Amino acid sequence: MTDTNKIAVIPGDGIGKEVVAEGVKVLTALREHRGRNLELLHYDLGADRFLADGTTFPDEVRDTIRNECKAVLLGAMGDPRVPGMEHARDIIFGLRFGFDLYCNLRPVVCLHDSLMPLKGRTAKDCDMVVFRENTEGVYVAMGGQFKRGTPDEVAINEDLNTRKGVERIIRAAFEYATRHGRKKVTMVDKSNAMRHAHELWQRVFAEVSKEHAGLETNHQYVDAFCFNLIRDPSQFDVVVTSNLFGDIVTDLGASLQGGLGMAASANIRPDGVGMFEPVHGSAPDIAGQGKANPLATVLTIGMMMTHLGYDEDEPFLTDLVRQAIDAGECTADVGGKRTTSQVGDWIVSRIAGG
Repeated sequence: MTDTNKIAVIPGDGIGKEVVAEGVKVLTALREHRGRNLELLHYDLGADRFLADGTTFPDEVRDTIRNECKAVLLGAMGDPRVPGMEHARDIIFGLRFGFDLYCNLRPVVCLHDSLMPLKGRTAKDCDMVVFRENTEGVYVAMGGQFKRGTPDEVAINEDLNTRKGVERIIRAAFEYATRHGRKKVTMVDKSNAMRHAHELWQRVFAEVSKEHAGLETNHQYVDAFCFNLIRDPSQFDVVVTSNLFGDIVTDLGASLQGGLGMAASANIRPDGVGMFEPVHGSAPDIAGQGKANPLATVLTIGMMMTHLGYDEDEPFLTDLVRQAIDAGECTADVGGKRTTSQVGDWIVSRIAGG
């Protein structure tokens, strides 16, 4: 590759700034020691900037990312000093909705037996990928309130589902399964209660399934899926679901990975910029204490490198994360005694030596 891969770096709030700092060290090490053609563009965006001058997601930053960047590394957003989350909403939705990043890809993979909380199960029993629709559903904020503050108040949020939106995320799941040698695709909905919206999911899933006769298909209601995920995660391979349910089931899945500090994600579409973020929150209660787990950020960068065309880097970084846990070179939440920066330094040292 000769073209420079420009990556916008937005640190966010709380521990987001800490783990993104370690992510920058990892990206720099990949550039220096594995010859990756990367250029980092740093943007001072988050609660601190918003409180200082009201800036959230400026048009010039949006245009630069759209026209010049191939990826965005985003830290966690959220700060108690901004209770309305105005800055976070503008940045996150500006990226997801503004760039139509309709595919939220969340690996739910347990990397070490010590992280598996289920009795009688091991790490190999949890290895699935969730495709969450990322630009529709209840998150479009369609709705309103009537007679607010009175005993007769009415509050409505609409669940928006389009044929285009449902079909493209379902197709993305099937195409991923075929491309990566996965055997089974499970669709999760609540069509028995949300008859109109999720009947569309049922119908499209059935239609697309016919084009992939070599794959096993399965449907489960979201409540049954959550029950079965904890009972036996090994039965799931590729999962596709709506925006709201994807948000819920992947956080449940993170409990099988060692917690949100081990959960990576990508927000992508087939063309254009991709946005990559560890999915844990900003955790203001531990910010600045060196307790934040940066391994989700390392795994997220692995997904980013695949997006940029460096396919060998994702398994390489995933193996380093596995080694870090095995050696105890990790933070306390996953069994170690290292600080955030010490974990990052250990990963970088292995990149330099690898």
